[in-house]
Amino acid sequence: MSKSKPTLPLTPAVFHILLALFGRERHGYDIMQQVKADSGDAVKMGPGTLYGSLDRMIEAGLVAKGSTEEPRRVYYKLTALGQATLRAETERLSRVALLARRQLGSA
Repeated sequence: MSKSKPTLPLTPAVFHILLALFGRERHGYDIMQQVKADSGDAVKMGPGTLYGSLDRMIEAGLVAKGSTEEPRRVYYKLTALGQATLRAETERLSRVALLARRQLGSA
């Protein structure tokens, strides 16, 4: 991922992390719980996956560290690029789902 243009498609983990961070800052455990709820327990995310993904997402400019009011918890938030990437991936997934429904005859 480059800092100027979103690279799609996103992995399910990255997509769900971006979605969990949309509209609010969250700490790691809170992100994991939100991903679990959003995915209906389909996306399994342990600490290694979460923090490895967050490190890469920070490097790519999608996520930034947020509030530091609680010294024992690191909060994360979406950047403008992260929001744009989430929107672009959501649109891409919509187009793919529409195409699949048409191909399957159930549109």
